[in-house]
Amino acid sequence: MADARAGKRSDPEAPAAAGRPRSEEAHQAILDATLELLGEVGFSALTVEGVAARAGVGKATIYRRWPSKLPLVVEAFRQLPGLEDADTGGLACDLKTMLRRYLEVFRTTPLATVLPSLAGERAHNPELSELFDPVTRDRRQPLERALRRAVARGEIPPDTDLGLAADLVVGPIAVRLFFTGRSLDPSIVDPMVDLALEGIRRGGRAADPAGRRRH
Repeated sequence: MADARAGKRSDPEAPAAAGRPRSEEAHQAILDATLELLGEVGFSALTVEGVAARAGVGKATIYRRWPSKLPLVVEAFRQLPGLEDADTGGLACDLKTMLRRYLEVFRTTPLATVLPSLAGERAHNPELSELFDPVTRDRRQPLERALRRAVARGEIPPDTDLGLAADLVVGPIAVRLFFTGRSLDPSIVDPMVDLALEGIRRGGRAADPAGRRRH
């Protein structure tokens, strides 16, 4: 029976005439509803009941796929695009290409609201952290691959701490997203990358020929 309440989808488990199987449609409807509610109410206020109502399915449909809201939320987050690798032959261009695309993801998906909600919750929710942290590490891999290529080309010092370098590159995005509320405008990408790379390269030049750091 159709549900007239605003915001509730038609039942995705109803018989489908053609296209994807109804179970697949229900699965995707649940993930979509989870992302919507994460952006609207945050992790703490999100409930399986709320997701079921928004997706137009029963709670049992959700629990057949996910034992609790934690794995549901993490799988839903995986649906959002992350950094995409770009191999242009030069680190600065690689990073600028990647970050421009990434900022477009913030503009066109729920990522800008979902990520702060989950990042804030993981700090005091060990179960969420255990599931969420490997996902965020995986999403950094394109950035670290670009940095490893740059080491191989001699663009940055071979002893560069790639994890720290990656933090320097994307740190301004996190600051704007979590703390200042300033827009994630593509115009910030070029100066952001240039300043980060200047610092990364200077870090390498702080070593003498014997490899000892100068202070």
